[in-house]
Amino acid sequence: MKIQPRQQLLDIWRAMARVAFPDGTWIWGGRDGRNSISDAEQLLCIMGPATEIPTFKLDAPDETAEDVLEALRPLGDSVEIPRRLVRIITEYLTTYTDESGAPIFSGGTYFRENPEDPQEPTDKQRELDVVDSFAVSVRLMLATIGFAQVFRRQITRDDLRREVDTLASMAGVRLTAAIVGLLRSFSVYTFEFDSKEAGHLGRMVNQGAISPARRVLDELNVQLREINASLRYLTLGSGPIPDLDNPNRLFEIGWSWGITQDALEIETADRIGKQRDGVALAAPYLYFTVIALESIQDLFSERTRVLGLLTDEQQRLARALQLRWDLTQSYWSKLARFGSGQWPVEDLPWRTNDGIASDYLSLLVVAILVQDLNLRRGSREDLLRINRVLSELAERARIIRRTVVVTEPAVALHSPGFPNALEGTEEAGGARLTWRISDFTPQLLKRVIRVAGQFAEPGGRGELIALADQIWEKHLVPRRQRGDGQNRLWDQPEAIYPEVPVSDSRPSWYYTERVIGCLVAAADLVASRPIRSPNTVELATDLLAEADHLFDQELLKVSAEAGPAMGSALHTVRTTLRRAHETIGERPGTAYVLAAEVLRELDRLAVARQSRYQGT
Repeated sequence: MKIQPRQQLLDIWRAMARVAFPDGTWIWGGRDGRNSISDAEQLLCIMGPATEIPTFKLDAPDETAEDVLEALRPLGDSVEIPRRLVRIITEYLTTYTDESGAPIFSGGTYFRENPEDPQEPTDKQRELDVVDSFAVSVRLMLATIGFAQVFRRQITRDDLRREVDTLASMAGVRLTAAIVGLLRSFSVYTFEFDSKEAGHLGRMVNQGAISPARRVLDELNVQLREINASLRYLTLGSGPIPDLDNPNRLFEIGWSWGITQDALEIETADRIGKQRDGVALAAPYLYFTVIALESIQDLFSERTRVLGLLTDEQQRLARALQLRWDLTQSYWSKLARFGSGQWPVEDLPWRTNDGIASDYLSLLVVAILVQDLNLRRGSREDLLRINRVLSELAERARIIRRTVVVTEPAVALHSPGFPNALEGTEEAGGARLTWRISDFTPQLLKRVIRVAGQFAEPGGRGELIALADQIWEKHLVPRRQRGDGQNRLWDQPEAIYPEVPVSDSRPSWYYTERVIGCLVAAADLVASRPIRSPNTVELATDLLAEADHLFDQELLKVSAEAGPAMGSALHTVRTTLRRAHETIGERPGTAYVLAAEVLRELDRLAVARQSRYQGT
């Protein structure tokens, strides 16, 4: 890969250390000011790589890499850096905890005014809980608890241990509260067959032009029958489950933008404070569904299990979330692949049940489908189809193609971004608010990298890696900020699209954190096992068989009085041959080269023997 994730992450950390810690004090707030999400994203710019990539670890001072220490030098040495991080994260947790001890998950400055009814959000509206905050808190708290767990074993001072214990305790409370918030934001939305919603859904999934439309919806209902049956058992935190037994009704599941209007309080043994009433429409939003799904996955990841990051109570709540995760993944995957011909997700752009169509919505559906294919080991044909969709999205969004008309809709995907109207925010006073999403390119790059990792043959993976490199070089690198200390942070969209207004000089932690997520995914891909091509395995096996046979012949011909030079040569051949057999399972290409070296050396010995015979 041309991206070189390690070097890029170190460059970002150097810039972060200069920008966020210029004079020995952590500077909060970026382009969007301070809120519970932006501050968490700022911390994840460090905590994400530090807990997900082993060579970037900061919780074991004796094992911290030298280039990592150099990048974060303003924060101190290998011992001072984790100490400072403990205090900085504790400050975050204190800031976003109210007087009653309840964690705060408000959207704050990320709430935007509605362009159609431009009124500044009220203070009460800015205090509304939002799924983005629950999701980012799950990720940050899991990283923090694991970090504290490892770092505590490295220290001996009682006062510092107490600080670490306080941090872990506060992080545990916020993690439980975030899980509860996600449970109370899950929604099931039903609608009649003759409704507008059913009409939009029918046109989206009816790729075979089946007539009448009712027949398509009946088939879809059959496909979703098992999911429908499982939804009846979802009671924790959910309001009244809509009538799912009616064969004339369809449904949609996922996460709303915040706690739903009919959400029930959840009994928990953890003291998380008062659970706030919800105002969000009890209907799924694709963006918030994807954000929730990604964070929930971290709750049952290998790292979470191995380190034992969840308490018994958190595991109970996480199991309830996992059931919703499974059902939601399955629902949207079936929707995206419905029918026997062209998939609905291949028919760009995706149109939601409220009639809104956008390439960003297509990308969100692809994100869910990519994860589902990874879980069920999708076929090569499935991956190739997703590959084509991702490539087309990169072209349509003018990421790997130049902009033709300055006013074309593709530019708006990047700036100001795709708007989500937050139905229910008006219940808190003021006009209905909007949630702007402008991370199309990082979202696309992450999916490209993840699909590349699923390919079991070099051709498909190579195509996607080439696409990833194009996205990085043509779009993300030019959008880096220019200026003192910030040339490795994001975001400057006007560098690509001159018609976009000049952006704030402060870094966008929202965008930078998402780019870092792409680099972490790229690091995972680079660290994975090489692809085992069947052709290479076959060739390597054939060469090894010939090398084994010729080596046995050579041993048969060598007399006991062979000189030291011959003995040394045969020892080298034996060692190389043994190494080739050890590597053929995981690295057949390496085994092939080693076998070739053995054959070359054996041939040299044979030629030398022949020359001696001819000389005598």
